[in-house]
Amino acid sequence: MKTSRWSIKTANSIMERCPKLYEDKDQQGKWAYDNGVVLKGFEYLWKQTGERKYFQFIQDNMDYFIQEDGSIRGYQLDEYNIDHINNGKLLFCLYKETKQEKYKKAADLLREQLKSHPRTSEGAFWHKKIYPYQIWLDGLYMGAPFYLEYLLTFEEGQGIDDVTKQFILCDKHTRDSETGLLYHAWDEQHLQPWCDSETGLSSNFWGRSLGWYVMALVDVLELLPTEHADYDELVRILNETLSALKKYQDRETGVWYQVVNLGGRKGNYLEASASSMIVYTLAKGIRLGVLNDNWYESLDSAYLGLIIEFVLETKEGWVNLNKNCQVAGLGGADGRDGTYAYYISEPIVTNDQKGIGAFLQACAEYEQLRG
Repeated sequence: MKTSRWSIKTANSIMERCPKLYEDKDQQGKWAYDNGVVLKGFEYLWKQTGERKYFQFIQDNMDYFIQEDGSIRGYQLDEYNIDHINNGKLLFCLYKETKQEKYKKAADLLREQLKSHPRTSEGAFWHKKIYPYQIWLDGLYMGAPFYLEYLLTFEEGQGIDDVTKQFILCDKHTRDSETGLLYHAWDEQHLQPWCDSETGLSSNFWGRSLGWYVMALVDVLELLPTEHADYDELVRILNETLSALKKYQDRETGVWYQVVNLGGRKGNYLEASASSMIVYTLAKGIRLGVLNDNWYESLDSAYLGLIIEFVLETKEGWVNLNKNCQVAGLGGADGRDGTYAYYISEPIVTNDQKGIGAFLQACAEYEQLRG
């Protein structure tokens, strides 16, 4: 099955439209995890094509933040924000390729955060210091793959049980027995205004949070030694989560809704970032052998749906990705309550970095699998 190189079209569009990701109107020079989602797509494309310009784009964007002494512009360890770990994933390829010590020092700094990052009573990382005792699905993507790669690269693989534990605890506390889906978040203390006072769970299944979670699983499974005691358990969690998501895959378009299980409800919409993340996970899972060939039908339908439902090319040949939820979360200064009305009220935008980055990753994985 010959595929068009949407990955190359998308990467070239990003480089032309926004050569400095950190100057994006939503980023404004912040050490923002969104950049890492895009740059990880560039890393995959660089490894697939060998084209130096893709590596250079990563380095140029990371070098704005990474100082010669390994400090990171705009980063504060004591914020204990798990989101701030995500961009660190690019430091491994930068260090390996250039041998510049600043990249290792920056990775060391992020590793230090994880050593003292606050945790639930069972050892799961809090999402942020300002969100105490809370597991969010998003946080698994932000922290776990970096943590595992650091341990394997610089600490001889010692302590990787602590990485797999994050997924096992998240699955234990957020999975819904009826649908098989995972709720966006769980508060151990059952105190947050957005949570159920008896279960501590938020009230909806947000597409992108599930997307983050399954991406994190497949990224960790790519690195995790197959003989590790928890390897099969993580494979099980991945398969169960994707099987639950498959039940809510839109039959007509092949993609997924903003609030996954409420496709027919007024105001809900097919959402690009979550759909891209699930496509990425399916393609990578099949490639790694942790998903069997029965998943090809669901994958092909979803990939085609991404292109038809969300992609629009401009007259310049640039790729626009439409129907991205700009942002969604729980609590905080905005009092985000996690209701259905909340999730569908957040702005819907074009070319949000989280969406276009996930789409780039999905295309790179699908093209590698399908040729």
